[in-house]
Parts: sequence; C-alpha cells; structure tokens
Amino acid sequence: MEAGSVIRSSSSTYPLSFSTKTRLCFISNSRRNSFSSSSFKWPRRLLFSCPTRSSPLTVENPPTLTDSSSGTKDMLPKIDKSGRFCSPRAARELALMILYAACLDGSDPVRLFEKRVNSRRESGYKFDNGALLEYDHMSFGGPPVATETDEEAEEILRIDQKESDIEAQVLSAPPKLVYSKLILRFARKLLLAVAENWDNNVLAIDKVAPDNWKKEPAGRILEFSVLHIAMSEIAILGTKHQIVINEAVDLAKRFCDGAAPRTINGCMRTFVKELNRSGEAHTVKIKQTL
Repeated sequence: MEAGSVIRSSSSTYPLSFSTKTRLCFISNSRRNSFSSSSFKWPRRLLFSCPTRSSPLTVENPPTLTDSSSGTKDMLPKIDKSGRFCSPRAARELALMILYAACLDGSDPVRLFEKRVNSRRESGYKFDNGALLEYDHMSFGGPPVATETDEEAEEILRIDQKESDIEAQVLSAPPKLVYSKLILRFARKLLLAVAENWDNNVLAIDKVAPDNWKKEPAGRILEFSVLHIAMSEIAILGTKHQIVINEAVDLAKRFCDGAAPRTINGCMRTFVKELNRSGEAHTVKIKQTL
C-alpha cells in the first residue's frame, strides 16, 4: 500500500478522492518542531499525522453496544429493522476507513467523517440494501488455493469478483444508507477518541511497533490506523481490552497484509501491559500522598 493510494466513491457528489501530495510526518528522533495550533504543524517524530481540531475535543460515554467479540457472535443480528448495519464491527470498519483516508489527505478525521455522512446523494442514486446481507465482515484472506480444472479456477475467481463488487458497493455508499444511527454515533466517538488521544498513541506506537514499520510508515498507514483506533478505544472509551484486541486483529486480517495481524496482536498486548503498569504506579503514588 502506498501513501498515494486513492479511495473513491461511486457517486460524483460523494467524493473520497485524495491528492497524492500527503502531509505525513514520519518517525524521527528530533523534536525540534513543536506543535502550533495556528499552523497545524505536528512534531516530526510522529509516525503519521492528521491536523488537529481547532477546538478542544470531548468524548462522551460510548453508546451501549453488545460487542461481536464478546462470545455472542452468532446471536447478534448484522442488520437492524431499518435494513442497516448494527454491529460494532461495522463501526470500527467505518472509523478505520475514515482515519486512513484522513491520514492520506492530512485532514481532520472527525470533520471528514461528518462531511461524508452529511454529503448529499446524487439525484436518482439508489442503493441495494440486499448487498448488506451478502457483505461479510469476517471475510479474511487465506493461503493460495489449488484447483484441478480451469472451471474450478474460474468459479473461484467469479466468486471472489462478486465479493469484491459487493464490498466496493457497500463501502462506497453513503453511510446513512449503510449504518444505523447508533453505529454512526459509535464510529464518530472512536474518531473523537483517536483525535483526543493522538499524542499519547504516537508515543505508545513508537515503543511497541517493530522497527521495519517505523522505518517505512507511509507503507503502514493502515496498520498504524488500526493501532490508533484500538489504543484510543481502550484508553478513552474504556472498552475491555480483550474485545478491542480481538477486533483489531480481525481488522488487520481483513485489510492488512499477512504478517500484520500477529504484529498488531503483539503491539496491543504490550500496550495493555504498559497501560496497566502505569495505572498501578499512579494508584500507588496517590496512596502515598494521602
């Protein structure tokens, strides 16, 4: 994946095309450039950056959602009564897609989210809700498949192309047609949490990410985006770390390369250990002052 990748919408009134002239800040040991809210410049040591919001961020209590990673996966409906996605996995996918696009463009992820949600649909645009039933949040890549005949190979390619077409149709559709109001609110809270906790996440990622990722951050924007969302959900929204780690690994399986899920799993477990350790140290310090 290159930093100049482009995300496009199927509708001309629903633009998600981004310039290849990204404003990414790569890893560096120098902190000579200090943050200035007026110029939106970030410290050079950031793995990658989105400009901050000009006003303080507040994150309200997250909506109550029964998570698909809590062991009740098969009992949860994927579609609600209005025919829209209603699972937390869908919110995390949407947040990842928006954050990735914002980092490519160097824009504010929350504002990009709001812009996309509130974009007007092109006159006559229709979305087939049946695609939501066929869309599979748990579709992961696997090992190479061997076939004995050309017909078998063509059938596999046909099925793969159909799944790709459904995925493109769903992910490029206006969010209000795809996601329930609850899921849209949850996705926005995730992005708010990411923006509020960005600096802390960067320091944490700097500690836990492998060196080869940090040397070429422009090629790991998706992976870093997964880490930012997962770290923020634990630290800011307070979701149980077991759920968040499972979700982060599944997102990596779905959207990143083959080695990323295991690496992200290790990064997140190290992050949680450090978070617990710092929390315990803070508790001890408070007790000593009493």
